Amino acid sequence: MAKTARAAAVHLLNEVLGEGALLGQVDAPLAALSPADRARAQRLAALVLRHVEQADRVLKPFLRKTPPLLVVNVLRLAVVELVQGEAAHGVVNEAVTLVRNDRHAGAFSGLVNAVLRKVAALEAPFAKLPPQRLPYWLRKPLVDAWGREAVTAMEAVQAQVPPVDLSVKPGWQGDLAGEPLPTGSLRLASAGQLSALPGYAEGAWWVQDAAAALAVPLLAPQPGEAVVDLCAAPGGKTLQLAAAGAEVTALDISEARLGRLRENLARTGLSAQVVVADALTWQPERQFDAILLDAPCSATGTIRRHPDLPFIKDGSELAELVPLQAALLDRALGWLKPGGRLVYCTCSLLPDEGEAQLAAALARHPGLRVEPAAVPGMDPAWLTEAGALRLRPDYWAGRGGMDGFFMVRLAR
Repeated sequence: MAKTARAAAVHLLNEVLGEGALLGQVDAPLAALSPADRARAQRLAALVLRHVEQADRVLKPFLRKTPPLLVVNVLRLAVVELVQGEAAHGVVNEAVTLVRNDRHAGAFSGLVNAVLRKVAALEAPFAKLPPQRLPYWLRKPLVDAWGREAVTAMEAVQAQVPPVDLSVKPGWQGDLAGEPLPTGSLRLASAGQLSALPGYAEGAWWVQDAAAALAVPLLAPQPGEAVVDLCAAPGGKTLQLAAAGAEVTALDISEARLGRLRENLARTGLSAQVVVADALTWQPERQFDAILLDAPCSATGTIRRHPDLPFIKDGSELAELVPLQAALLDRALGWLKPGGRLVYCTCSLLPDEGEAQLAAALARHPGLRVEPAAVPGMDPAWLTEAGALRLRPDYWAGRGGMDGFFMVRLAR
């Protein structure tokens, strides 16, 4: 069991880069740590995942052969910490100790010491290196869609530690320092412990990326309207709908993921009917004034917050996701009241899960139309020719960017 934050960070890296595990699902090395060290371990692992390519380029001249993965990850962590300005003595000593204490890697402790002392003598080793590139399976379609310059700008944003965005309940007058964004979210450059911030205990706000928070204003729920939030977990959009006064049904196939939604409903004092069901087989007892479908997708728009994704995905899931998205959209359209509206969205940068889905839906459903997007603070540059919103990480780059999303409002 890992006894230090650095040891736990290396274990996390081994699981992600060696076993293809999601960073947020690796709990074992964190169990024995204090909350502060647990958070530090996760932060260090995520930081390394944003800079694996640069770290490897710095290390390459000093390695004749590639050592075992644990040793490589210890070296990567140390390089990134040195670049971040951590004291070389402590970084090098603990890296050597981590390797020496491993019965399979102990023989490499001398190599680690020698290599890191050379790296520590370098001046700004990342300064002239480009940001870490997206994997080819993802980069190529994005370059085809948005151009090389835009994709390079996305990669630069994804290399940064993202700020924390909050959605605040209407009418809350508390004092929470942050940057009010044009679209209504509140952005915190450094949040620290969220539960210690003003307004947390009374449920005045919840964490939600500013891009994700635009789907509900696009739907424009009205007080008393019957609204269903499909694929609702973890629940940020459900909370927005409930805060707007809608009568909300929150549906998701995962009981475990809905647990977090229930916790946030309880903390914020908001209400929704929570349903555990598969939207492809669930049959509602009534039709709805409005429907929000945040469809399962590749999550390629969230890489700035989840830097492990490029290392554990290969694009193969698209073969199942694209038809699933279409099936969910077709089924949801049948639940709309006459004159009702539906917002379809995905946290994906891939046109196959956004623009192409819209074109195919309009072809399948005569009479279906796009209602031009209009949300507070919207930049006209975000609008597609079809009237949908295309959000990208490089938008608001100077403010820390935003998650990548496609969203469109549809009506019959």
